[in-house]
Amino acid sequence: MSVYGDRARLTTLWDAERELFRATHPASGELWSRASAHLPGGVPMLWMSKWPGDWPVYVEEASGAHFRCADGIDYVDLCLGDTGAMVGHAPEAAVRALTARLTAGSTFMLPTEDAAIAAETLSERFGLPEWQFTLSATDANRHVLRYARQATGRRKVLVIDYCYHGTVDEAYATLDGDGRVVSRRRNIGPPVPLDETTVVVEFDDLPGLEAALATREVAAVLIEPAMTNIGIVLPSPGWHDAVRAACDRTGTVLVIDETHTLSAGPGGMTARDGLRPDVVVVGKTIGGGVPAGAWGMTRELADRVRASLDWDGEGREDLDVGGVGGTLAGNALSMAGIRATLSEVLTPEVYPGMIARATEWTQGVQAAIDRLGAPWQVTQLGCRAEYSFRPTPPRNGQEAADADDFALQQYLHLHALNRGILMTPFHNMALMSPATTSADVERHTEAFHDAVEALYG
Repeated sequence: MSVYGDRARLTTLWDAERELFRATHPASGELWSRASAHLPGGVPMLWMSKWPGDWPVYVEEASGAHFRCADGIDYVDLCLGDTGAMVGHAPEAAVRALTARLTAGSTFMLPTEDAAIAAETLSERFGLPEWQFTLSATDANRHVLRYARQATGRRKVLVIDYCYHGTVDEAYATLDGDGRVVSRRRNIGPPVPLDETTVVVEFDDLPGLEAALATREVAAVLIEPAMTNIGIVLPSPGWHDAVRAACDRTGTVLVIDETHTLSAGPGGMTARDGLRPDVVVVGKTIGGGVPAGAWGMTRELADRVRASLDWDGEGREDLDVGGVGGTLAGNALSMAGIRATLSEVLTPEVYPGMIARATEWTQGVQAAIDRLGAPWQVTQLGCRAEYSFRPTPPRNGQEAADADDFALQQYLHLHALNRGILMTPFHNMALMSPATTSADVERHTEAFHDAVEALYG
């Protein structure tokens, strides 16, 4: 959808930024050409080809909130691996712990002390007593949905339209113009029609959610406490309490995916807002740079799951072939990274500074919008903030999607990239790490003002 009207001006600006990018990133271009011989699109994952510019920037090294590319350019990283590096790049405590673990062995199919300490820390932060570990939040969500089906005997999952829960099959559903559940655009090879597995409702649509749960066909409600991947969409007051009550009335498992909303605080929105999920899922950020994910359950749900499982006659749950887990899940290296990151890097003490930097970013973006009369708005969630191409905050995923303008977004991202600033791809999100400084934020504020002035000045 095109929300910016002067397409001729946008095209002229875009062409100029492309020319500048080609002139200043020849080394990345050479690396990309070589990679294209054996990597589709020249990238290890096809979505990386959606970065603005003629080829992706190749990274050589990173530290804190900055990285250097193959052309020797220093960047302020406001993407931070889309929360994977929210703790900053190569945090000293995590690197030290990961290095020590690598030299002492990294995977055994056996536990280490780090696992228990990591679980204790997560339990303290989120208020859920029983934890399991995976290699990603996607894996954790998959496992949780299987447990919910096992415990409830129900087949379906309810998700929010335009939600994001990794590559979970059930979450790649949306509503068509007639309100029917269909596969999302460009969903690759869905195993079954999505209306067989999934119920979809709009964010904040409480009557729709209550009607869906009243059928008692839904095993789990899987939600982000605030939408993040379609743009930041905040819940209305009382919505979470109403969802909790609806799940209680119908015996439905409530799963809150905090992978992106860990920006709100050390216990995410769950702790900050006093939410009461049956399950919390976290990922990316907690590993300090290595693959990691986790999910925690209430004691009540854990007992329901245990009571529903088959036993092998010797007092053991037969989980090794149950479709939950993986040889590397909970490996010693990931556990060392999680323990060190939670204990020494992403501590409660660093959040005020991260949130303050996000507030500075939000104020800088809003000032440029106001000064130049752009019909846009900016929303903040803890140390995460994002602008969207509409004058008021979106109330649901559909409103956020309708405000998208890919060409406009690409121009703004490439303009920032050419000035040494990396934004998160696919949307206009900036994330602050413990290492992000006010000077880093000001660098974006100045560049953003110039980009918007070129559009509306």
